[in-house]
Amino acid sequence: MKVFVLTGLMAGFFCGATAQVAPVLYQKNGRLAPTSPLREASAETVGMSTERLQRVDAVVNDYIATGKQAGVAVLIARNGRIVYHKGYGKDDVEAKTPLKRDAIFRIASQTKAITSIGAMILFEEGKFLLDDPVSKYLPAFKNPKVLDKFNDKDTTFTTVPARREITIRQLLTHTSGIGYPVIGSKEMNAIYAKYRIPSGIGTPDRKLDEAMTALAALPLAHQPGERWTYGLNDDLLGRLIEIWSGQSFDVFLRTRLFEPLGMNDTYFYLPASKHSRLTTLYTEDTTRTLRRQPAQGGLSPDFPKQSGSYFSGGAGLSSTLLDYAVFLQMLLNGGEYNGRRILSPTTVRLITTNQIGDLYQGQNKFGLGFGLTTERGSARLPVSEGSFDWGGIFGTTYWVDPKEGIVALIYTQKFPNSYGDLSDKFKVLVYQAITNQNQD
Repeated sequence: MKVFVLTGLMAGFFCGATAQVAPVLYQKNGRLAPTSPLREASAETVGMSTERLQRVDAVVNDYIATGKQAGVAVLIARNGRIVYHKGYGKDDVEAKTPLKRDAIFRIASQTKAITSIGAMILFEEGKFLLDDPVSKYLPAFKNPKVLDKFNDKDTTFTTVPARREITIRQLLTHTSGIGYPVIGSKEMNAIYAKYRIPSGIGTPDRKLDEAMTALAALPLAHQPGERWTYGLNDDLLGRLIEIWSGQSFDVFLRTRLFEPLGMNDTYFYLPASKHSRLTTLYTEDTTRTLRRQPAQGGLSPDFPKQSGSYFSGGAGLSSTLLDYAVFLQMLLNGGEYNGRRILSPTTVRLITTNQIGDLYQGQNKFGLGFGLTTERGSARLPVSEGSFDWGGIFGTTYWVDPKEGIVALIYTQKFPNSYGDLSDKFKVLVYQAITNQNQD
């Protein structure tokens, strides 16, 4: 099975200022932050420049004109006001249809942040502690084993006992030793394929409980807590959420997150009435020429249009730019949005604190479900230290900058993609448009 990395685009247009008044505010970390709903306003009302934001257009349109992308979509909000929300290029190049602003994207690993917040809602209700062993709730994970030797020829392997049990904190930080099918190490790819462990994409007929029980019997890639390894941790968290809440994972997210926040376009499997809004998935050939992604290995690029029973906490959701921006704004607001409190500000602080110590995770660190920008990371790009971020294997990227009050997203739909530098250029373009910095 092949995992598609989508770099989808969302089309639309920039709406001008709808209000020149300051947003409703509350005190947060020594400065004011908005609690009212996201709505559009001119850049100047939040210390940004409309003229300088238009530089985004030139860069993005160049990627489209040169055939690097079919389309690109962006949303930029500052201090609770949307100052740029645009779609560029085509949803369907052959049909010459533009992407609309309410287009729905396959967000893949952006699902992880939502799953993590779902778990932390139940953490606040006393359903578990972060350092509880997973086996306390799923006994099949008792006495885990770690991969020792692996035979490439016949995919047999030997194991050694783990020195400790996997904890909930390790799932949230990807330090459990659980790997990923398809995109993981060659050893874990082979083992997971042999035992039919789903990646979370394009397996609608599987069941979360049976897949996680099968996962429990397989070796870990390393001793728990000793390395950062991207893996199926959030799929396992989704199963734990079912146990803690007494609800199926999809129902829990809908009733505890999506409906309270007004995220009306976020689904594991799209209703038929919204199929037409799913963005087209593209790929590139050996010459890097843009092509529509075909179905491969039984996996259709239109998998969100299927009906299914497998709810992947790591990769399963589709959503819109605006829905995800609302989710991020809630976190920037300290856990509250439009009068609905989802988490305490103290829990948001915990979530966005380095949880992996000195373990290597590139230039940055990792909290409970999010990458964290360090001083070293903020020296590479203008993103402030303490910002949190992630993205999707399908080419979607987001970040939140608490210091500057920024929520920003850039979405494409293409895999593979040789032009991933666009997301870093977009970060530069967002920050160069700031004319007044928020005060500490």
